[in-house]
Amino acid sequence: MKVIAMKKLFTLVAALALTTWTLPVHATEPAPVKNIVLVHGAFVDGSGWSQVYRSLRSSGYNVTMVQNPTASLADDVAVTHLAISQHDGPVVLVGHSYGGVVITEAGTDPRVKSLVYIAAFVPDKGESVQTLIASAPLGAPEPPILPPQKGFLFLDRAKFADSFAADVPPEEASFMADSQVPWGLDALGDAVTEPAWKSKPSWYLVATDDKMIPPPAQRLMAQRMGATVSEVAGSHAIYVSQPTAVTELIKQAAEGSK
Repeated sequence: MKVIAMKKLFTLVAALALTTWTLPVHATEPAPVKNIVLVHGAFVDGSGWSQVYRSLRSSGYNVTMVQNPTASLADDVAVTHLAISQHDGPVVLVGHSYGGVVITEAGTDPRVKSLVYIAAFVPDKGESVQTLIASAPLGAPEPPILPPQKGFLFLDRAKFADSFAADVPPEEASFMADSQVPWGLDALGDAVTEPAWKSKPSWYLVATDDKMIPPPAQRLMAQRMGATVSEVAGSHAIYVSQPTAVTELIKQAAEGSK
């Protein structure tokens, strides 16, 4: 009996020796996205992001600001792709106003992990700013856009502060009015081909005192794309007047895009 027992023991030991043991593998938590690309809208340039830029940089983010020519959507998407390509990792793409159209088209870039819309237009496939403003809510304030000049649009300087930057310090709002970037009619009418928000997570900041894009329209666009929504009291230039709120939403997107 002892011999039989010993044989069974040796057989068990041999079987254990041939067994491959697999230890549990714990998945590492992906790091937050550390690259941010900021896209300005119509009538302004990238300098308006300066406070948001400094805040993000002080928090350890790599930040690039796109300088859109705003003559056509295709040109603006091209320079946005160039800005994205300057980063060697995943990117959070942020757009204000018309910049929302740009990031909707450019955001299909595989390096873009998420989209952040700041008081921005959010078109679907085949839509443009022109089609979106055609369905503006009744009674909404009418932006003081002047008649086209050689294919470009400007805002009435005398009405710029009230409509675009009512909560920005007067001297700064005056500078913004006098340094307007011409907005091309092609950019206004160019349609999106493949909306990035249909395949990428999105965040939206509603400016509740906006007189350029009515807040109800902002909410509808944000709801349509299923965005994570925040609301802050501020003018259309909320990225200038409320940089902390804008920065915090961008950080949320970076954390949520891990």
